[in-house]
Amino acid sequence: MPSPTDRYRTDVLRPGWQQQGRKTSVDHVLSKDLVVEDAGSGFCGAVVHWENGLVVLEDRRGKRRSFPLGAGFLLEGEPVALRAPSRSTQARASRSATHTASGSRVGTRQVTRVALPSRIYVEGRHDAELVEKIWGDDLRHVGVVVEYLGGIDDLPALVDEFAPARGRRLGVLVDHLVPGSKESRIAEQVAASRWGGFVMVTGHRFIDIWQAVRPERLDVAAWPDVPRGEDWKKGTCARMGWPHRDQADIARAWQHVLGRVRSWDDLDPRLNTEVEKLIDFVTQDHLGED
Repeated sequence: MPSPTDRYRTDVLRPGWQQQGRKTSVDHVLSKDLVVEDAGSGFCGAVVHWENGLVVLEDRRGKRRSFPLGAGFLLEGEPVALRAPSRSTQARASRSATHTASGSRVGTRQVTRVALPSRIYVEGRHDAELVEKIWGDDLRHVGVVVEYLGGIDDLPALVDEFAPARGRRLGVLVDHLVPGSKESRIAEQVAASRWGGFVMVTGHRFIDIWQAVRPERLDVAAWPDVPRGEDWKKGTCARMGWPHRDQADIARAWQHVLGRVRSWDDLDPRLNTEVEKLIDFVTQDHLGED
């Protein structure tokens, strides 16, 4: 039988009873593209800006919301208190920002050019988001617009409508482009068309663009081996210990993966090579233009 003293050990009027058993938030210094979740609202997004005690998060749909700095956030499921970096840290980061995420040197004038007639289409929403994150600054500087291609089946009609020509080239990055696949047959069809000389269709051989991210960025030795016939994204999330019940879980998992990518050094060189080839192809008629 509990003693009279024991009876009052869980007194809800005792100061601090609300925190009993809860995890303590750990301080975490803010950085661009850090993916966190606001514990109160469930809003999950990447850090895009912070100022005057507020942090701005952007979710995968481009929606932005502001939250007060401090406790109340989750980082990979663990409670954190977000803190702004010190002034000296920000100053050092500013001085060291001499290259873009793709490795290009930042010039003294970063002027976005008027969009060229040439275009790059990227199949897959996650693929397009990754290309934008790493090569977006470079592409805006040279005036190349990147557009989202919903599916490879739409490519022949898109090419006919675009009518590529000299000075109006079309580059296409295809998801999981392997010999003998439907994707490769459509790419060959486009290459053999009357537009073929001004269209480049290339791609990566990864099962999913997630695999283009070096696994060590996610603190694992290799991406999980998911058997054929099993949904790769859900299977990967399950083996990584991430929630994977619905599409919202998959979206959060991708934001976590994308948030770990800082530059093209975090990507498989095979993807970097194909994207750089596309950029060179669509800009070759415009070299030397002001």
